[in-house]
Amino acid sequence: MKNTLMNFRVVLAIIFVATSFQFGFSQVTNPDELIGQDNAITTAVPFLAITPDARHAGLGDAGVATSPDANSAYWNAGKLAFIDKKYGGTLSYTPWLGKIVNDMWVGYFSGFYKINREQAIAASIKYFDLGDITFNTGPNPGDVIGEFNPREFALDFTYSRMLSENLSIGGTVRYIHSNLTGAFTQIDAKAASGAAVDLGVYYTKPIQSARNATLSIGANISNIGTKISYTDTQNKDFLPTNLRLGTAYTTELDPYNTLTFMVDFNKLLVPTPPIYDPNNPGVIIAGKDDRNKSILSGMFGSFSDAPGGFKEEIKEIMTSVGVEYWYNKLFAARLGYFNEAKTKGNRKYMTIGTGFRKNRFGFDIAYLVPTNKREHPLAETIRFTLLLHIEETQQDKDESVTD
Repeated sequence: MKNTLMNFRVVLAIIFVATSFQFGFSQVTNPDELIGQDNAITTAVPFLAITPDARHAGLGDAGVATSPDANSAYWNAGKLAFIDKKYGGTLSYTPWLGKIVNDMWVGYFSGFYKINREQAIAASIKYFDLGDITFNTGPNPGDVIGEFNPREFALDFTYSRMLSENLSIGGTVRYIHSNLTGAFTQIDAKAASGAAVDLGVYYTKPIQSARNATLSIGANISNIGTKISYTDTQNKDFLPTNLRLGTAYTTELDPYNTLTFMVDFNKLLVPTPPIYDPNNPGVIIAGKDDRNKSILSGMFGSFSDAPGGFKEEIKEIMTSVGVEYWYNKLFAARLGYFNEAKTKGNRKYMTIGTGFRKNRFGFDIAYLVPTNKREHPLAETIRFTLLLHIEETQQDKDESVTD
């Protein structure tokens, strides 16, 4: 922002929501020492990657291969075709960064409809409210030029179809809008918008050698889309394009008790920032500046562009593991863990959650517990989700477009 000073709230918004930035380093005599230090990947509109619902938040953010529900479109559009309900929806609410501010929040509303036994559609909106901020040109009360409430949202439409009794695919189209500064002419920034698609595949099959057990495998690439600019067309940032692979194993201990174990692996398909020489600003000592790459070039190149080579590429993979227990399909208890390498953001936290289902209605809640020793801005994050599911009739279950 030029010729304008902003209070802490705007700085916070830019750090967590806006465009990419470079990490600062202390004076280093040997530039090679910088390779392997903090070099996190940053993108525009990172709110797209915030887990929206409480069920999967309680599972360490694992969800690409879990059993389908009304939030499946976010995790893997391919899962939705296997949902055993006729229609339904969810409403989720998450106070965000509550350790730092008290009026940021994320809301998520989704709904689905099962067209027939093999096809389903869904729509959802994800809304991120950054709270009220004050813009000013100086330290005096009279320097205030106005107040604004930064907001972002993503509007999704999803289609999912079964290809066989065990395999399905799905896709989502997404419109994204981000407005961080309003219409203040003194600020060299503007609202940004873009479009993206998700592609997902889901495979699930009972295991004959195990009693009432099911193995599911999922893959999803999200946010394949246009770059976003907050300033001019020459300065564009990648969306948080993400590859998610995972599996889930469900076993019935007895007619009343069910356990599911799951694991997800995530990797941002976005160029890794190069390492700059702190003694010669603008001079790259490792890696390369790929900000001007095309979307597809950036995606494919993201597997081999880390300045630290293969060792650093492996560190860019985030891991989520979770366990979900159900009693009589009424009460759920959940436990999860999320791990990100220290040099790639250092998010490490446990999650716990619970859920309740009765007839058409349900409720989920999740709580995040950081395992980092230092104070963490995500500490004490809590999520709430309300659900509504309408059961399929026998005619709905039998109906098929191939009959």
